[in-house]
Amino acid sequence: MEALFNQLPQLLLAVWWPFCRFMAALSMSPIVGDAMVPVRTRLLLALALAVVTLPASGSAANAIDPFSLAGIAGALEQVIIGSVFGLIFQLTMALPLLLGSLMSSQMGLSMAVMNDPVNGTSSDVVSSLLTILCILVFFAIDGHLVLVNVVYASFRVWPVGHGLDVDSLKLLVYQVGWVFSAALLLALPIIFSTLVVQLGLGFLNRVAPTLNLFSLGFSVVTVFGLFMLALLVRTLPAHYLQFTQHMLELLDRSLEATHG
Repeated sequence: MEALFNQLPQLLLAVWWPFCRFMAALSMSPIVGDAMVPVRTRLLLALALAVVTLPASGSAANAIDPFSLAGIAGALEQVIIGSVFGLIFQLTMALPLLLGSLMSSQMGLSMAVMNDPVNGTSSDVVSSLLTILCILVFFAIDGHLVLVNVVYASFRVWPVGHGLDVDSLKLLVYQVGWVFSAALLLALPIIFSTLVVQLGLGFLNRVAPTLNLFSLGFSVVTVFGLFMLALLVRTLPAHYLQFTQHMLELLDRSLEATHG
């Protein structure tokens, strides 16, 4: 028992580094990192994952004093690495939000905003609908387990105390533009179709100026946009899976390049 108490400081020091990385990844990840999940839950989950993945974190970091400048730099290193993995998964959830905002602005539904008292944010109805759909797909494909597996594998590629890979951090910045382009490509059918309807109503207004096409056009564009939305929702899970697979492939190539 006395020997166990003597080894307790070393065990706590070994758990501290994976705990920082997992806590940062869970805080920045979608769903688990939202405000509706209590901080205590994330702390306990990160602590449990740190204990489970303790053999993968290595023993080289035990020589680092956590109360020194090297220890503070090592903790910041783990936070940055974990935040990168969490933000990569967060980008997959930013796609339906951006897509819903583009579609709502074209359909005339951007004024229908729902307040979320739990997270303290507000979003339009279409974005909320698409986000809920992608959340179901995220848990259906075990996205939370994939995140844990990625963070676990990162200890072999980016051990504690070996610094950061700047090229891998640039990957996150480059993918932000890819998210905007992917959301725009998915929203192009609705944007083009609503534009055609509005042009047709404009020509009709020139032919029959006595008709009240301002109020009629709003209803027609909204109904036609809802019809296009119903066609898009059926294919959105497949696009979300493809987008997630693309992000994971980029992450695997980055880890392999760093490991090599």
